[in-house]
Amino acid sequence: MVKVNMKELAKELNVSVATVSKAMRDSHEISEQTKKKVLEAAARLNYTLNPYASSLRKRQSKTIALVLPEVADNFFSLAINGIQSVAERKGYHVLIYLSHEKFLNEVSILSECSSGRVDGVLISISSETTSAEHILKLQRENIPIVFFDREFEGLRIARVVTNDFECGYNAAIHLINNGCTNPVFLSISTSLGICNKRAEGFKAALLEMKAGDIENAVVVCKGTSGDEYSQIKKLLTGKNRPDGIVASVERLAMTVYLMSHETGISIPNQLKVVVFSTLETAPILNPPLTTITQPAFEIGKAAAELLFKGIEKKGYNLADEYVELPSVLTERMSSRNS
Repeated sequence: MVKVNMKELAKELNVSVATVSKAMRDSHEISEQTKKKVLEAAARLNYTLNPYASSLRKRQSKTIALVLPEVADNFFSLAINGIQSVAERKGYHVLIYLSHEKFLNEVSILSECSSGRVDGVLISISSETTSAEHILKLQRENIPIVFFDREFEGLRIARVVTNDFECGYNAAIHLINNGCTNPVFLSISTSLGICNKRAEGFKAALLEMKAGDIENAVVVCKGTSGDEYSQIKKLLTGKNRPDGIVASVERLAMTVYLMSHETGISIPNQLKVVVFSTLETAPILNPPLTTITQPAFEIGKAAAELLFKGIEKKGYNLADEYVELPSVLTERMSSRNS
């Protein structure tokens, strides 16, 4: 059945469009008899209220955009829950977009978020993002933006992050204290601030402890999963094989475990492993995996609360808002000195 619009429904009932609108919203201004008449006609003529159109008239979409690089990482699943907990309380919908770690995808997504489609944007940038013009364009349109986890450094935009430099430093100290003399840091990007801060903290610890090979302490694994597999295989079977690894994301740690199994490298006897991860199965892996766990739910929740501050308080300047929540290193068998 073809749907009718509100104007056609009003004409059918010989009432005003305003009367139909108020009746559909159960307004106290409309009698119960008229409401019943409108609802019966709406059902008969297949009319449904369009809340999105109403929101546009009010210059409010009641929707926020959440832009993620991926969802395979357990961190983002937990962060989504934190964001959703705030959005639901505020009566908002959350549109989830995936950039799949591609800069051009991210540009296209943010282009869709302009012109009133959403009331605000939460974003964790892709590993390819080296330009911020698409982000600044939204800011110029007065659309509130909050970075969470992954930020574009140097911009005056609100952010919710964790203590990445300190965590990279602590991870290296942990490996050295457990007997590692040649630890390396596995990164996924040379431009992503979160990876660089962790790597800088890692190298600072090596320098302080006079351990490892500073020049080759950071190995960047880029490309497809197959590329990462090949790079890690080359690292673990090469002449200068590391005796300790800190993985910047959990998928790299899983590849290290797989390669160690395939090549007969014993964890932790020959190779100690630490990963930045919220992986719930870390304690039951063989061996149990040492993790640096970010408070993912709390990061998502804090980012959403900041965003709604910008949405609800018109004219409020979010630019200098900064929240840092600490991560926790949990030692397990994968990094212990046997």
